[in-house]
Amino acid sequence: MVAPEEVDDNTWLHFYRSTRRKLGFLTIGANLIGALIVTSYFTFFDAALADEQIKGTFIVLGVLFIGLVILASIVINLRQKDLWRYIRLKSAGRIIDSALHRRAQRVVLDLPFISAMMSLFNWLVAGVTMSLYTALRLTSGNKFSAILFDASRTFIGVIVGGIVVCAIIFFSVEIVCRRIWPHFFPEGGMVNSPCTFRLKLPVRMLVIFTLASLLPIVLMAVLSYNKARLIAELSLGSSELIAAMNPEEIIQSLLYSTAFLLATALGVAMILSRLFAAAIVRPVSRLENAMARLGKGDLTAAVPVENNDELGTLSENFNRMTVGLKERYELRRSLDLAREVQQNLLPVDNPEVKGLDIAGKSIYCDETGGDYFDFLENMDPDSNKFTVVIGDVSEHGIPSALLMATARAFIRQRSAMTGSIARVVSDVNRQLTRDVDGTGRFMTLFYLRIDVNRQLLHWVRAGHDPAILYDPVSDRFEELNGEGIALGVIQNWHYLEYEKAGLTAGQIVMLSTDGLWEAQNPQGDMFGKEAIYEIIRRNSAAGAQELLDTLIDAVTRFHKGRQRTDDITLVIVKVYESLNLGFRFLNARIAANPRRGWGYATE
Repeated sequence: MVAPEEVDDNTWLHFYRSTRRKLGFLTIGANLIGALIVTSYFTFFDAALADEQIKGTFIVLGVLFIGLVILASIVINLRQKDLWRYIRLKSAGRIIDSALHRRAQRVVLDLPFISAMMSLFNWLVAGVTMSLYTALRLTSGNKFSAILFDASRTFIGVIVGGIVVCAIIFFSVEIVCRRIWPHFFPEGGMVNSPCTFRLKLPVRMLVIFTLASLLPIVLMAVLSYNKARLIAELSLGSSELIAAMNPEEIIQSLLYSTAFLLATALGVAMILSRLFAAAIVRPVSRLENAMARLGKGDLTAAVPVENNDELGTLSENFNRMTVGLKERYELRRSLDLAREVQQNLLPVDNPEVKGLDIAGKSIYCDETGGDYFDFLENMDPDSNKFTVVIGDVSEHGIPSALLMATARAFIRQRSAMTGSIARVVSDVNRQLTRDVDGTGRFMTLFYLRIDVNRQLLHWVRAGHDPAILYDPVSDRFEELNGEGIALGVIQNWHYLEYEKAGLTAGQIVMLSTDGLWEAQNPQGDMFGKEAIYEIIRRNSAAGAQELLDTLIDAVTRFHKGRQRTDDITLVIVKVYESLNLGFRFLNARIAANPRRGWGYATE
């Protein structure tokens, strides 16, 4: 919401009084000009009155105008009682009841409508009074039909003029009120205020079209009919009054009346067009400029809500949109920061371990995810043991990322202490269960320790899919199964450690989350484990990183552009063809860069 012009509590009364004076002068001036135009038309262009009759007409109009102004002022003041009370309390800096605030809002929103309706009522009274005055003035020597015709013509003329004046008053007062409306709605919501009058844009356009174009045509038709009737009555000699006139005077009167009517209609059209432009073009231009600023990245772009119609709704929705975009931008920045933090929690480089070739990677379907993998260094370098951990938090997104970071901290802290890997996982589960209790979240985990020197695999399976061991010599795939539920479900669950001996050169161990084989193409088909086995079989001679890239590329092609719905994490561990050759190769790399990696030089 765009803040309105600053008006402190001490100047509220002065501010509103000055605005109210403007509205009063505007209303009185518009009615006075309209009355003078209508009176001038009937007095000078449409009838031949004597001087005393003209004088009497102006006396009647003057008294009537003053009386109606006083009546309108009394009614409007009574109608604005709640508004004045609100203004006084606001000026005094006192607490305002919410009900009074809402009533004041409704009153101030209805000011244009109330001003126009009071003016229309005054014109209605004036039309009745002028019709009676015309009838009384023509009673002597005229037929009743002629008197009725002239009285009706006077009433219609006054009402038509009053409608035009009321339309001008409505649009003019509305323009002035736009300066004060935002002060009554500092938090927005003007367009949703109940029980208030709203002139929709289609109705505005219809009113402008009718008054600026259609109404003058109707009045021209009525005027032509009136003069034609006079000529017809003159030719028939049916009226003594008309017999006293000649055709040239009637035609001249018709020309004067037509010129007067066209000039008045042109002036009304210009005024209404100007008011319509002020009500439509200005808000649209503000919206256009704000949208241009927004398109350039200015998320502070906003427009003041000064209309109680569709344009006001559009402005308010635009302001909400910019606020939403700003919030989304801040959220996106937070997500980018969270992704950067989470990516830093994962291994940046592949470790260098004697006798092993290792590669790992995580691909998140959102900015952040719940997949996790890690490489843990053994505290005893002489044992040449290496640990790979892979996990999958339920669901994905920010909550899963937070749980993943918590689990990573627990795992790293506990793995640095002594104890079997079963004890490590059991202790981590105990701590994690306390954190996720009642949330329904959990984390599957596969904890693998490789003893290179003794050629042993030790693992704990906590509800995660088993790792895959492939032996290219026998062309056999084996799952490293085991019992164990996910972390965070049962606090005192005791996990079991499993072991496999006979690790030989060329064997491949693959650890993965289910996002790899459950990846789907546009037809809904899953990638499947068989496709993974076939890729490993065909690329068993490749290095770990090359094999990992081949698997990721295959899954990406299988997606065929479909949005991923789950994170993918993959770790490949390959035993060197020759352990001694691997040791010499790693010793050379470590000697070149002693600070990098996890390997240890040997003689």
